[in-house]
Amino acid sequence: MQKGLLHHIEIYVSDLKQTIEFWGWLLEELGYTSFQEWESGHSWKLGDTYIVFVQAEDKFLNPPYHRCRVGLNHLAFHSSSRQHVDEMTKKLKERKVNILYSDKHPFAGGNNHYAVYFEDPDRIKVELVALK
Repeated sequence: MQKGLLHHIEIYVSDLKQTIEFWGWLLEELGYTSFQEWESGHSWKLGDTYIVFVQAEDKFLNPPYHRCRVGLNHLAFHSSSRQHVDEMTKKLKERKVNILYSDKHPFAGGNNHYAVYFEDPDRIKVELVALK
């Protein structure tokens, strides 16, 4: 195992059912497979890395998540190509997912950064980026 490689990420969410529907589809489109499932959580794995989503307790739901507060700003995933970014953008729009920076898409990250930015059900920003 390569030292420093990300082992897993765990994210608490406001509505686990809605999160599973959103992230399950997205992660499986990116090659992840369902890994673990229990009453208050679900994870997906790709290689040696996995992402875990856990239902937050009611007492921790306010204030809601906001990416500009201290903590996670966004998750960025590699895409296989610009064509894949375009295909995923179309699928995201069909699923009525909020696409961010649509006026600058697909170059919202700059002229040499081809990506789609969008939000999950808790408004966590997600990026899918093609390096070539």
